Amino acid sequence: MIKTICRIALLILSSLPVKAQLCTFPGQTPETAVLVCGSETFYQYTPTYCGIIDMAVPCPGGFTYQNNNPSFFRMACFTSGTLGFLITPDDPMANYNWQLFDITNTNPNSVFTVPSLFVACNWSSEPGETGATADGTSLIVCGGSGGALFSMMPGIVAGRSYMLMISNQSASPFGYQLTFTGGTASITDNIEPHLQKATVGCSGNTVVVRLNKKITCGSITPDGSDFSISGGITILSAAASDCSSLLGTDSVILTLSQPLPFGNYTLSVVNGTDGNTLEDICNRLIPEGETVGLSSGPLLPTPLDSVFKTGCAPTFIELVFRKPIRCNSIAPDGSDFIVTGPQAVSSTVMLTSCNTQQNIFIIRLNFTTPLLVAGTYRVELTTGTDGNTILDICGQPTPAGSAVLFNVDDPLSSLFTMDAPPSCKETRVSFFHDGNNNTASWKWDFGDGSFSTEQNPVRVYTVGGQYRVKLTVANNKCIDTSSQEITITGSLEAAFDAPKIICPADTIRFINKSTGGFTSWKWNFGNGVQSTEKNPGVQKYPLSNQEIYYTVSLVASNTLLNCHDTVTQLIKSLSNCYIAVPAAFTPNGDGRNDYLYPLNALKADQLEFRVFNRYGQQVFATRDWTKKWDGRINGVLQQTGVYAWLLSYIHHDTGVRVFTKGTVLLLN
Repeated sequence: MIKTICRIALLILSSLPVKAQLCTFPGQTPETAVLVCGSETFYQYTPTYCGIIDMAVPCPGGFTYQNNNPSFFRMACFTSGTLGFLITPDDPMANYNWQLFDITNTNPNSVFTVPSLFVACNWSSEPGETGATADGTSLIVCGGSGGALFSMMPGIVAGRSYMLMISNQSASPFGYQLTFTGGTASITDNIEPHLQKATVGCSGNTVVVRLNKKITCGSITPDGSDFSISGGITILSAAASDCSSLLGTDSVILTLSQPLPFGNYTLSVVNGTDGNTLEDICNRLIPEGETVGLSSGPLLPTPLDSVFKTGCAPTFIELVFRKPIRCNSIAPDGSDFIVTGPQAVSSTVMLTSCNTQQNIFIIRLNFTTPLLVAGTYRVELTTGTDGNTILDICGQPTPAGSAVLFNVDDPLSSLFTMDAPPSCKETRVSFFHDGNNNTASWKWDFGDGSFSTEQNPVRVYTVGGQYRVKLTVANNKCIDTSSQEITITGSLEAAFDAPKIICPADTIRFINKSTGGFTSWKWNFGNGVQSTEKNPGVQKYPLSNQEIYYTVSLVASNTLLNCHDTVTQLIKSLSNCYIAVPAAFTPNGDGRNDYLYPLNALKADQLEFRVFNRYGQQVFATRDWTKKWDGRINGVLQQTGVYAWLLSYIHHDTGVRVFTKGTVLLLN
């Protein structure tokens, strides 16, 4: 099936002036990204221009990366593996670029500002088909001509959410097809949506309907007509409990016309006034006529219902409750829960979806270390450090001792360590993975465009900066990916800026341009003054009636690494800065008076110096006072004689415009 994204809306917008385009239609911004489910083919008409934003790309400088005329697609990973997709332009000469981000528990707009969300990209300047396929050899294809059109298929992880940005770099007026194909990961949720349970609210006039999975909030009819309750109970309205998830909501709150009398009832799913039942992001409907029992009676405690885990070596579990739990009754340190099993476990609480009433159905326990030992684990409720067990929405305490079990099978963790000994010129980093639980393959991405399939590789970084290192490991059942940031100091290099020529009594400032992790400084200014400051004060040099050269040096050191770097520079101090043109010169190559130029014009701004022969023809001109006339035109030495010159400039110190002229005698 081929989906056309906002075809009518985009065709209408394409006829509007650029200033009127507000970028509010699906797919034009990260917040309005089109939801992707499975291997469907999408047909995307070129959207209206939505501005240009610079993108953070792990590529060398010298190339600008911007999301010209972008489209955004969001997807959830249900089975870990590789993600493959193909972008086929209608115009074979169109250039489409793309970048993939991991946006799990992240504001979608962070793709513009948080470099660590990066997963893979292709910014090749070549036109034609592009994507992530088996033909790709790198996760990162940088800008410029000759770049590969296809990148390596990136690994994605179950339970995480991703965003694909496609950028129309050539501003093609035509569209493209996007097909998800070739990878081993699943972005299709194979679970059919069903009712799970229904509970009566604390006041008796609301019913909370729990589903076995999330359904789109837009499929809920606000008038409650998607549901019916036996006994002639009238439903006034229906609303999602929380719509912050990419996938929608897993519970619906029904408001009744009156408190539900004690007794047993049946809640049914029916076609609402919108013509359908509740729907998940893959367009699958809860079957019409499906029912679940509903009981109304005295308030009872809410036990722990079930536990959900994800990944090959779980780093967290999610505890599911039959009624919402008050967020403020949960101890943040995780002490309301005890996790036991074949591996020692410590955990903290992460509340990711407290609704506006500060209630939550699912509590996430983050483990300090992944569960790498296979076996059965037990989660038990207890009294936390806050002095109570957790409380449900009605204020009822959940009984201590309530417990559930979960299993960990064939665990695999990609967590790795790094050893980066400090260095002055380059950083040699050793990477280590313990090969836990029969790891069969390793795929390292060092963040600088290089890769390795070794278990414990070594990478030499020569350029300083921050790199994101990613490792994907696999055994015969599982794939797992993790990443870490590493900061490379880079080569230590001493450098400073200073004028090469100065006038007598000028005040000189030296600008430290050293790079690297230097810890100490030693300046020698050649005038008898030294300094150990990183940015020293201004310097002066003595008056003299002759030109003098001073040698200025900077020794920059790192005491921890026991290394240093030295840089020197000659500074020429003129005998004076009186600007004048000599009366004669002899371009005979003897090293004396061989050139004609304005002497000592160091303080001449916007200078212009021109020389004319006796026929009024210009024979030399310059705007740089250090450029000199050698008495030649096209390499031919001119005849002995008198030549006229014109000189104009603005004096740097006074701001006065000066215009002067005269003659000079050329002697062969």
